[in-house]
Amino acid sequence: MMQSNPKKRHRTINHRYFSSASASASNTTATTRLSSTAAIIDSLSDKTVTETSQKRRLDTSFNDPTTADVILHLVLDPTAPLADDSVSVFDDPSDDVQIYLHSHILTRAKYFSALLSDRWKNNNTTTTTTNNNFISLKLNVPPTQNSIENRLTVLQLLYTDEFTAVITSPSIALDILPVALELLFEECVKNCVKFLEAVPWCEEEENRVVNLIPTLNTEESEVLLARVRVSQDNKNNSNNDNALCEEMLYGLILYAMHNHPNTAYVKAFVAKVLRDVSNRESARIVLERAFEESLKVVKESMEEYTSPDFRGVDYNETEAIQRVNLHTALTNGKHLLWLVERMIDLKVADNAVIEWSEQSGFTGDLQRAFRDDASRNIVPGLPNVVLRCTAKLANAVASGSILAPRQVRMKLVKDWLPVLIVCKDNVPPMSVSHRSLYLELEETFLKIISTLPMSDAQELLQQCLSFSTRNVEDCPHLVNAFNTWFRRAMRPPQRNLF
Repeated sequence: MMQSNPKKRHRTINHRYFSSASASASNTTATTRLSSTAAIIDSLSDKTVTETSQKRRLDTSFNDPTTADVILHLVLDPTAPLADDSVSVFDDPSDDVQIYLHSHILTRAKYFSALLSDRWKNNNTTTTTTNNNFISLKLNVPPTQNSIENRLTVLQLLYTDEFTAVITSPSIALDILPVALELLFEECVKNCVKFLEAVPWCEEEENRVVNLIPTLNTEESEVLLARVRVSQDNKNNSNNDNALCEEMLYGLILYAMHNHPNTAYVKAFVAKVLRDVSNRESARIVLERAFEESLKVVKESMEEYTSPDFRGVDYNETEAIQRVNLHTALTNGKHLLWLVERMIDLKVADNAVIEWSEQSGFTGDLQRAFRDDASRNIVPGLPNVVLRCTAKLANAVASGSILAPRQVRMKLVKDWLPVLIVCKDNVPPMSVSHRSLYLELEETFLKIISTLPMSDAQELLQQCLSFSTRNVEDCPHLVNAFNTWFRRAMRPPQRNLF
């Protein structure tokens, strides 16, 4: 047995301590491989078991002084800085923890294999031989939380192949993995990585994994990197770093609109995902893409419905095709409304307003369809969906949420005002909400008209006479609009002060 040093106190670990050693807490500071040590180990021979250990009994057990040939001292590293969350792992800085181990077991870790080799022992101050022929080793321990427990757990794993009995949670794997890397205990490293690759992580655990990845070899790091980062192949196939995120968002939007039976619930969830996306530009790109696709389908369906090419064909066939066109327009119109709402909610509807203001051909097809009794009977809800899209965008412009250029504001009213007038004249409101929609859109158009130059406002206000009612008092918004225009028209010119 080693002679006790009067200036140094030793604490010997007993067997009962290790019943809970594998359940150590998290927050161990990540350590890196000793690259210089690894280089030395690669040049060493396989002869690492000492003559002393060969004389010991083979039925060895962890921390057994009767069969051990190695005494390992866990010593507080005097050079390591104290962290804010560090705890006192020793009663006194001169203390150490003393463990009885076996050299032929320790050589499972390449770090100890190097220390116990003949070439290393002769020139190593951390390896000495006691009077009782014990090999004395010293291992520095950082003053961090659970640093002793984590090292004892890894040392105990040298005595068993039952890694699954100890590595039972991501936090345990992350606690002992830095120690296994430090000691070059490859079996333990592989089992920790294997466990981490197969189980879910919380956000804190994921951050710890990311910090540990640089200390792993290429094969081990690639396994974990695939969970947290875009592969290089995907990056090379993308024009920007956000392409994968955008494709994911676009796929969610398409699935919510077209492929899920519970469309309303899924759309609500996808809307939340879009709100939570930190990159607003990615949300803009995918929503504009989906908006353009849905608008294209609605436009093509209405164009086919109003096309004269279908006239004169077999009546039953024509009616079937027209029904398909109208129902396609209605379904995609509902998707279009949802997309408009999402874009306004995220304040990324600027381009949608511009696109909506450039639809003279589309609005012409809508007017022809809404005058047709057949279309109103087949899809009575289509006018309401189209006008709601228009109202959402127009309200955003009128309120200043979207600062549209003057030409866009003028074209928005000029193209869509006739659609509203046709609906008022030919599509009787089916409910109070429909009448409210008509009134809301009238007021919004009049507000936008008030922002235009006098000549443009004059032209558009004349088309708004259909907003009038039997009782003039029932259309105050129209009265106010004309009063505003005439007040401005009769305002005396101001003298040029310059």
